[in-house]
Amino acid sequence: MPAELLPSFLFYCFVSSITPGPANLCSLSAAVRYGRRPALVQWRGMFTGFFLVSMAAAVFVYLLGTALGEYAKALSWAGAAYILYLALQMLRSAGAEAEQDPARPCFRTGLLIQLTNVKVMIYCVTALGSYVLPYAASLPALGAASLFLSCTGPAANLVWLFTGAALQRFFADHRAAVDRGMAAALALCAAGLVLP
Repeated sequence: MPAELLPSFLFYCFVSSITPGPANLCSLSAAVRYGRRPALVQWRGMFTGFFLVSMAAAVFVYLLGTALGEYAKALSWAGAAYILYLALQMLRSAGAEAEQDPARPCFRTGLLIQLTNVKVMIYCVTALGSYVLPYAASLPALGAASLFLSCTGPAANLVWLFTGAALQRFFADHRAAVDRGMAAALALCAAGLVLP
């Protein structure tokens, strides 16, 4: 990648990682509901999932090159369905006490959130296909860029997680409203994936 494209690439990575998406909203919600420690357990799963998705995206971009566009819409619908499932789960547990909630954060939950997160898939494929592939089409180059990408998303998840932990006491009195708000935000994410 030419040096003059680096600022654009980094800005794309920042904006795509920090904006609300399923993983960021789940990090925020887990920290608000359960505190920093359980949310960090879930974050480890998110990090692992993001790493796996970014490496798979490198192989995908390498093998399929420019044929990626026709698969993006199917992935978007699958991701939107899962995000709506997360929103419904959040609504079902709105206001529930943390000990009674079946959706308590864990490594597996974080891993599944990222493995099914279409935002992450599209983010990685777009970054690799637009910024790396035209200048370095080798698998090692795509893999190295994927290693960088696998740090950007989880870093943004941590920002949301620590924000949720800082706001935990404030939201404790408004748990049901926060859960409904998070569910609505997830539903908007799902709509954004499939609507023009």
